[in-house]
Amino acid sequence: MSGFKDLMAFQRQTEALAQVAGRLGWDQETMMPEGASAQRSEEIGALEAVLHARRTDARIGVWLSRAKAPDAVGEAKLRLIRRVYTRASKVPGRLAEEIACVTSLAQGVWAEARAKENVAAFLPTLAKVVALKREEAAALAGGGDPYDALVDDYEPGMTGAAMADMFRAMRPRLVALREKVLGAPAPKGVIGRFGQDAQLALSREIATAFGYDWNRGRIDLAVHPFSSGSGHDVRITTRVSETDPFNCLYSTLHEVGHAVYEQGVDPAYALTPVGQGASMGVHESQSRTFENQLGRSRAFTGWLYGRMREVFGDFGIADAEGFYRAANRVHPGYIRTESDEVQYNLHVMLRFDLERALIRGTIEVGDLQEAWNTRFRADFGVAVDRPSNGMLQDVHWSCGLFGYFPTYTLGNVYAGCLMQALRADLPDLDAGLARGDPSAATGWL
Repeated sequence: MSGFKDLMAFQRQTEALAQVAGRLGWDQETMMPEGASAQRSEEIGALEAVLHARRTDARIGVWLSRAKAPDAVGEAKLRLIRRVYTRASKVPGRLAEEIACVTSLAQGVWAEARAKENVAAFLPTLAKVVALKREEAAALAGGGDPYDALVDDYEPGMTGAAMADMFRAMRPRLVALREKVLGAPAPKGVIGRFGQDAQLALSREIATAFGYDWNRGRIDLAVHPFSSGSGHDVRITTRVSETDPFNCLYSTLHEVGHAVYEQGVDPAYALTPVGQGASMGVHESQSRTFENQLGRSRAFTGWLYGRMREVFGDFGIADAEGFYRAANRVHPGYIRTESDEVQYNLHVMLRFDLERALIRGTIEVGDLQEAWNTRFRADFGVAVDRPSNGMLQDVHWSCGLFGYFPTYTLGNVYAGCLMQALRADLPDLDAGLARGDPSAATGWL
């Protein structure tokens, strides 16, 4: 038992430092002054060097060989520590630190290039990120598929080949469905100006109804909404368009799904390897269940229609059924995070194929914009009009998150399975949703 206790004490400090690193990332996206980016890059790099040294500390191997788990939870902790130790030991410390530094700087370069619609300004930095991630992937793969090695960080056991098989089955059916839906009369959208303060207040109300604990969380604005943290400090961000309130409300609800999942983990697991979500696909299943399966249901949109009329007055939709159709309308668009359920996975497939090719070296960064635009036209039937609606729209590649995108579709699939089981167990679910009360569903989850 002494080996187990010593290892857990050491691991607790590592987990605490990892949370500090996450908080630095949150601050960079929400509060950090622009001029601090170079210093922040060095800070994050220094912290990553410390974390990598701890994750590969030779004592971990000794402790693992001696540790006796007291129960099934202890066995899970040992399994996860062993996994991280094995993977981290394959990556040189110098490389881990450099990836942290470069991706921290890259996020600022990406944001500026996106704002100025200047792909060329981003390409040299992206090329550095890709080169570093290829090096990391090769080290982790040990002769196997380099992209699989990166996917395994986000969805353990998943492979690019398995994802590609699923996408090949989905893509033609989704394209055909999209064409059929877009060929039908389109429902009306909301009309008017929706003030930022009112949108954020309603977002807070919805977040509270879905179980977000404000004593352990907060909401801020960011260019790209995200959730950060675990345990007793789980933060979310959203964004506001004064002509499209759905952007704010459903972005908030999506991130609340991530946050409530983390806040729902047993407090006894805090700062341990089992104290956070099981995988990014499972994580995404929670956010998509909140956002779409529950949040866009006929029952919940009926309640939301009434609340929006109270908050914003008339916005051009006559009744709850029209509002339900508006919240679920399929419409042409460039942006993944704003896309409807029919087209969302097509956005993910595009990114999956491109990033897999980038890591494997079958396309280069300089070819990326043309490849993106060609594929987008093939799948969506329109030409990309500007880079911020094309390859510059997502922050993920600047962060080095290669292998992350396919977990969005996995999350959609998992969410569909969960919702089928949830409705079987809770036949009266819609009664609560129609009152703006999803607690039966969130309790079940």
